Amino acid sequence: MRATDMKANRWMKTGSLAAAKAAVTAALLSLVLGVGSAYAYWSSIGIGSGSAANGTMQTVTVDALVAGDSPATTLVPGGSAEVIVRANNPNAFTVQVYSFIANGAATADSSHPLCTTTGVTFNAPTAPLTPTVSIPANSSVLITLPAAASMSTASQSSCQGAVFHLPVTMAVRK
Repeated sequence: MRATDMKANRWMKTGSLAAAKAAVTAALLSLVLGVGSAYAYWSSIGIGSGSAANGTMQTVTVDALVAGDSPATTLVPGGSAEVIVRANNPNAFTVQVYSFIANGAATADSSHPLCTTTGVTFNAPTAPLTPTVSIPANSSVLITLPAAASMSTASQSSCQGAVFHLPVTMAVRK
């Protein structure tokens, strides 16, 4: 090998060694700066303020059948029928009906005083109510609950033709 070739070879080794050192230094510097940036990002502290007001929801009421509201199915011993309720929302916002539960025993209307063993029960629909029912602000809606009333065969014959009062509690959500 000639002397000039050896110098060139040494320069190439020295150059590639310097390039490797520069690459390692750049990588370490990037790593240190990156970790520092990540640390600063995750450990930063902020100060601020906020406020909120909590309004009160007025009671959404459930009313018995009124003139013009009539079920499509009739309750007979050993069968079931739909229950119709009228829900009134006095709030300034829409509410969604979540569930219904029984809240007492069924009673017959006043024109059937001998109907003391009604055999009528309220079959609460599964919560949450499906399909969903929304009651717009400051309005009322008629809600039909399919097969929500049932009558056992133990009902007295004096209950024929009676309209039954089924106390229920309705849960709503904003």
